[in-house]
Amino acid sequence: MTGRISREFIDELLVRVDIVDLIDSRVPLKKAGTNYVARCPFHTEKTPSFSVNRNKQFFHCFGCGASGNAISFLMDFGHLDFVEAVEDLAAFAGVSVQREASDQADAKLVKTNLSDLYLLLEKVAGFYVEELRQNTLAIDYLKARQVKGEVARDFLLGYAPDKWDALANKFDQKLLIEAGMLIVKDDGKVYDRFRHRIMYPIRDKRSRIVGFGGRVLDDSLPKYLNSPETPLFHKGKEVYGLYELLAKNPKPQRILIVEGYMDVIALAQYGINYSVAALGTATSQFHLDLLFRITTELVFCFDGDKAGREAAWKVME
Repeated sequence: MTGRISREFIDELLVRVDIVDLIDSRVPLKKAGTNYVARCPFHTEKTPSFSVNRNKQFFHCFGCGASGNAISFLMDFGHLDFVEAVEDLAAFAGVSVQREASDQADAKLVKTNLSDLYLLLEKVAGFYVEELRQNTLAIDYLKARQVKGEVARDFLLGYAPDKWDALANKFDQKLLIEAGMLIVKDDGKVYDRFRHRIMYPIRDKRSRIVGFGGRVLDDSLPKYLNSPETPLFHKGKEVYGLYELLAKNPKPQRILIVEGYMDVIALAQYGINYSVAALGTATSQFHLDLLFRITTELVFCFDGDKAGREAAWKVME
């Protein structure tokens, strides 16, 4: 969503939230005099050197030097940028982020309740998971690809039925259109974008589903189909598998960048849980900036064909 977050709102948010409660919800704290302490979540240590002061609403680690307020903590702990951290803090406080519209187009977006879209996509993902459980053809396809049940569960794999109106008849059509799940024809009629495909929910760092990727079960084209650009989904700014990676290890030593959904899934099958994939686009500067906030080492593992070699060289340049 566009629109600047006002300084006044941020100041009020910091006053509203107790930093001790916030950090304790993620890193269990113990009372020690006037402060609260824990082993630092930002480096490995045996004795607690991470201290939180309720009066000053400030944290500081005497081991690694990390320090700051509630927003700083969320940025470091969750690998978030500033706006994402403010949004998370607002969610923790149970308030909506207030934004200043810069023009009429922004004003329209500001009025859009994105939480409705997130909730819709969560329900759609659940629907696809249930459909997968009931479709032997889709199950057989995943078994042929040697996808284990626990991996399918971790990545919320599902199946889009071979119907034109599986979603259109089940969920709010206006929200489905805005979320990119329905296609509107010239005559105003709508139909499901994804049909007869294995569905890969795309989650952001905060576990929210922002879009989907779908793969056919045969040799028909297009083999892969992604959600279009929506208020939630910008494929040049997301990578597949990042949430799942951070759920396994919030501080990975390295991240392996591969080409597609199934590459990430296949690696997870064998315990390699630190891979991500760009979403049908070339790896961008934005992707590199995002991943370098999480780790210091990126390993690129593209296909060995001409296209893969050219893509790898472009990334290096």
